[in-house]
Amino acid sequence: MIFCLVWILGCQTTTESDTKHKKETLIKQIETFNNAFKEGNTELLASMITDNYVHTNGNSKAIHKENWINYLSKRQKEIESGELTVRNYEMKDTEIQLYQETAIVTSKIIVSTVKSDRLHENEFRVTNIWVLENGIWKRAGFHDGKIK
Repeated sequence: MIFCLVWILGCQTTTESDTKHKKETLIKQIETFNNAFKEGNTELLASMITDNYVHTNGNSKAIHKENWINYLSKRQKEIESGELTVRNYEMKDTEIQLYQETAIVTSKIIVSTVKSDRLHENEFRVTNIWVLENGIWKRAGFHDGKIK
């Protein structure tokens, strides 16, 4: 009887520990992803999304990995040329719900850019879907809605 109780508690601790580890590695992956987006690192971003990635915005139809990478490539050239400067890209109010190998992440994104000498400040509510692929978190889906 005591052995069973110890075994059950041990299994529970492992599960809680595993959940905590998954959440911590996901948070680090999201930070890496956001920095890569801010800096325009298309190659890194391409490696951090699933092959069947789906990206939607409030003002367009859903696009998939290839089209999103094409957008990122154009954006990267604008950043490298100085035409686009990302002054701030901040994720706030983040909530993470884990479902085994999948996570739904909601947050608020605050972004400030200068393009063609014009300041743009926006805020978005976003939902990200992340999945574990071979032990690595990858973003599988994204949707945003503009707040401001």
